[in-house]
Amino acid sequence: MKVKITAIRKANYTDLQKQFENPIEHTCDVVEGQSWISENGEKPEGMCDSAWDSMRWFVQELAAGRGNFYDGWMKNPQSAMISCNDGFRPVSFYIEVI
Repeated sequence: MKVKITAIRKANYTDLQKQFENPIEHTCDVVEGQSWISENGEKPEGMCDSAWDSMRWFVQELAAGRGNFYDGWMKNPQSAMISCNDGFRPVSFYIEVI
């Protein structure tokens, strides 16, 4: 099965960055509205490794025909809303079977 992954929202916590993060040159390139297609639960080309680590299990479960995570969490049982693990600039991804 194919699973579509769409970046829905990108946050930026500058107060936390100033308090805890060392300055870095390159940060997340993901933009809201950007999407990828995963085929057979595989990582799509161009997907951030860190974001993929956060969502891989959900994508693979949906690609295998499973879903309904946490007994009715999502209105669409063949979907999930997952955020990447960057605590300074997290991106929320909507994952759905297509």
